[in-house]
Amino acid sequence: MKDPLIHDLYIGFIRIHILYHASRDRVYGLALMTELARHGYQVGPGTLYPMLHALEEKGLLESEKKVVNGKRRRYYRITAYGAKALETARAHTAELISEINEE
Repeated sequence: MKDPLIHDLYIGFIRIHILYHASRDRVYGLALMTELARHGYQVGPGTLYPMLHALEEKGLLESEKKVVNGKRRRYYRITAYGAKALETARAHTAELISEINEE
């Protein structure tokens, strides 16, 4: 079973990953799950899709639906507000990394 405290900490990292990838190109759920797994985050649809919807509701992402190979797929991309949030996260992350790596 996953440690709930660790899970809660990682959720913030996952949101930043989502914003980053959505800033590079439009993204969709399954591709994000694969990309996040590459970084060591095992995120299932029951966690990812509510997170994507919440980021969209908060104005950080926008989505469009397209039919691909006969299936509906929702693509997400970052908004201007999301880009500002990502830049803020980038600055805070750099500061945090510097601080936690001090010896």
